[in-house]
Amino acid sequence: MNPSPDLAVAVDLGSTTAGVWAARQGVVSGPTGETAVHRGRVADVDGCATLLTRLVESYPDPMHAADLLVACRPVLTTEADEALMRRVLDTVFTPRRIVFIDSVRAAAIGSGATAGTLLIADIGARVTEVALLDHGRVVAARRTGIGTRDLAAGATVDLLTDVVAGHLGELRDECEDTDLTEADDRGLLLVGDGASHPGLPEALAGAVDLRVHRATDPHTAALNGARIAAVSALRHPSRGAFQRR
Repeated sequence: MNPSPDLAVAVDLGSTTAGVWAARQGVVSGPTGETAVHRGRVADVDGCATLLTRLVESYPDPMHAADLLVACRPVLTTEADEALMRRVLDTVFTPRRIVFIDSVRAAAIGSGATAGTLLIADIGARVTEVALLDHGRVVAARRTGIGTRDLAAGATVDLLTDVVAGHLGELRDECEDTDLTEADDRGLLLVGDGASHPGLPEALAGAVDLRVHRATDPHTAALNGARIAAVSALRHPSRGAFQRR
């Protein structure tokens, strides 16, 4: 495939669901299963490539290679884990450029919440991420391999809220010289599967002593943010807002 100079693609490869957006094609999504991606990490390169290929093949029109692909990654992803993601994306999309964006940053962009300082929690099916952002830039973050799917295996809502509360406390300690008044006044933005789990947002608000507000589209906020980032980067390449990794 020859790269199209104006084709942007966004990918969110989650532990239970994968989503792809392509310019002029729209969004397709499907389950990743329990083995292809394990708690935010690619565990089966071939399996991930196969499932993404099937998603792309569901588009009504053949998809050409992208000029730019923006992919969500869990915050604090290692170089080794990122390399595995790159192998998958290169295999399926053969893009000219791949840019990685932290999921919490993408979710903030997709929720229209990049201005000022922001506390955000992404409680996914298998991974929970908490971060402090400043105008969309990740200042500090924490990540734990636990999510809503673990509730069916013995984990409790209280455990999830304790994880988020603990991470927020650690972020405050790390950023003790940062004025968090604005972030506290805005409250905690909640995205991911946890935003829709019955009772979890309310329990979280009590545990962190902050107003918790759910993103309008918490399940697709990260993919939507990656889409916005990809389109913006192609329209304004001189900005250099993202680095190729």
